[in-house]
Amino acid sequence: MAFILGIESSCDETAAAVLKDGKQVLSNCVSSQIAQHAPFGGVVPELAAREHLRNIQPVVSQALKDASLSVADLDAVAVTNGPGLLPALVVGVNFAKALAYINHKPIIGINHFLAHIYGAFLEDNTQLLSDPATFPIAALVVSGGHTSIVIIQSDGKAEVVGSTLDDAAGEAFDKAAKLLDLGYPGGPIIEESALKGNALAFNFPRPLTGTAGKALKSKHKFDFSFSGLKTSLLYHCRKQGLIDYDANMTGNVSVCSNESSDLLYDTIASYQEAIIDVLANKFSNAIQEFNVATAVLCGGVACNNALRIRITEFVQDKLNVNLLLASPKFCTDNAAMIAGLGYHYYQASLFDDECLDAFSRLPSQNMSIPLSL
Repeated sequence: MAFILGIESSCDETAAAVLKDGKQVLSNCVSSQIAQHAPFGGVVPELAAREHLRNIQPVVSQALKDASLSVADLDAVAVTNGPGLLPALVVGVNFAKALAYINHKPIIGINHFLAHIYGAFLEDNTQLLSDPATFPIAALVVSGGHTSIVIIQSDGKAEVVGSTLDDAAGEAFDKAAKLLDLGYPGGPIIEESALKGNALAFNFPRPLTGTAGKALKSKHKFDFSFSGLKTSLLYHCRKQGLIDYDANMTGNVSVCSNESSDLLYDTIASYQEAIIDVLANKFSNAIQEFNVATAVLCGGVACNNALRIRITEFVQDKLNVNLLLASPKFCTDNAAMIAGLGYHYYQASLFDDECLDAFSRLPSQNMSIPLSL
């Protein structure tokens, strides 16, 4: 039996959680910074770091209290050390190192990207990781910072076979919401607005799918690109009169009539449809090519119900592949996934030391997860 404290501060959520044996969530506390960043239409790294400094002590204390444990009861401290916003990451890493050092506990640095995948295996699905029949696993990680397809083998080797060449899907949603002055965060607002529109009203481009009259290079067949789609949305909105631009190139929404409101919702629905269509098609193609046994959808954008439905249709119904949809509470940034993955490092005695540092970008080389099969 092992109790692992997880700490997460990679972006704008200060989170702490305590897990028992990598699966039983004893506590999962999150302090959100949405209100602080909303006026800016996105996350301001320096502001995020200050908020983490303010919140991390009470959040960790609350997580321990909810778990009915003290620091002395912990077996290890796991902390996100990347990828993410460096100013935000440094707060969590330094706090975790100090807490571990003072209390003579092992410290474990956790890759936030891989932890998102583990989030789909928390609670009822954890036993699948000890079953060789679960592998290979194909994971679609979709968030504000990442849009990637990862293939995981039974030995824990994780290969990123496709990733975004520019913007992530979550970023494409957020920037669309900012363009249309819908509010922040953009993902949930886009999803809600899309329900009021016709997703087939406009045919936005499907980048890197070979449908634009240009042959797709084989090396990009599992890659994503959403910057061109955002540009297409900009031109569409200007042509349709949904936005005006002043001399300072500041977008102003000009939706006032029922007719233009319908146009706005149709635009949003069609834009979301283009993103979901690319994600589902690329993922299903990867599942077939790598002959995987299990497919996983995870990351903050995996909360989008339209995406969950489409992935279920493509993967589970058409391909008849076992599909795990991460629970919404473990899709967005949280510390339960950090503590859960940290348990496997603890079991393998893979610890870090006082030199543990933060990193902002996903490592270019292949990664691995310690799994005991």
